[in-house]
Amino acid sequence: MIADFVAQFARLIASYPVDVRVEVKEGDEVTEILLYANQADIGKLIGKEGKMIGAIKTVISGCKAKDGVSYRINVEAIK
Repeated sequence: MIADFVAQFARLIASYPVDVRVEVKEGDEVTEILLYANQADIGKLIGKEGKMIGAIKTVISGCKAKDGVSYRINVEAIK
């Protein structure tokens, strides 16, 4: 559910939405969400002063209250 939200949100922002891909790595304490996008879209996804990715993290932190799982998001360029 969280990964689907992140993927759809990133596709709305990205200039190359077909390149957006999300992977989820579940750990004991933290679930890591890896967001892969085209190099040209990395700046858009992070935003000025990290405000865009911060907004995504804020929405996801609300999900932590519901299901008790901590999430971490990393944005990486497709190579």
